Amino acid sequence: MPGSSGNGAVTRSTLRQQIADALRDEVLAGRLQPGQEFTVKEIADQYGVSATPVREALVDLSAQGLLEADQHRGFRVHEYSVADFRGMIEARSLITEGMFLALDEGRQGFQNLEEPRIAAAVAGVRRRGEEAQRAATAGDLTVLIGYDLRFWRELSTLFGNPYLADFLHRLRVQSWVCLVQHLRRLTDLRGHLWSGHTELVDALYRRDTATARSILAAYNAHSIALIERLASE
Repeated sequence: MPGSSGNGAVTRSTLRQQIADALRDEVLAGRLQPGQEFTVKEIADQYGVSATPVREALVDLSAQGLLEADQHRGFRVHEYSVADFRGMIEARSLITEGMFLALDEGRQGFQNLEEPRIAAAVAGVRRRGEEAQRAATAGDLTVLIGYDLRFWRELSTLFGNPYLADFLHRLRVQSWVCLVQHLRRLTDLRGHLWSGHTELVDALYRRDTATARSILAAYNAHSIALIERLASE
């Protein structure tokens, strides 16, 4: 029956996404290490599901650059270099600069702030920023990553271009995967993690893109200096 087939497809698609999300979180938490190999069967057994949604989830994560597929060995967690991270920062900067230019020109982003829907969305982004800021100050990396990704996802959505928002989200996930392998080696992360989320959203709320650019430039410089130092130790 068409209805039954449709429900089955939705269920499988949902399971595929759940597995992909769970594995991404495992990588971000450092429980799946760069270079670590595993098979579809191992993951299917771990989650108690069939191989099909697992294989689809792993292919999705490979397309996102988090895993590498090997025809004979299965999959392994991608190993990023410091040079990769610099490339990610450059790409992120190009995206955010495009958003800031759109805001400067009044084309999109933080427009019609008097509208209740837009005002509520901006307030929501700031709340995510507050949570990220608290996590960064406390040195809680796992909580910070979760709120940081939500903060940037919701912030970029306000600029009205879903393609840029999706691309930026992908880059930020990759950036965290690259960083986390080094940050997890530190016993105390307080003082090492960027916590300027609320200052950034407040600057954009004022349409003060000069300050926003300055905040992001400092953030990027801090991130590169941190990963370079940790990678050399």
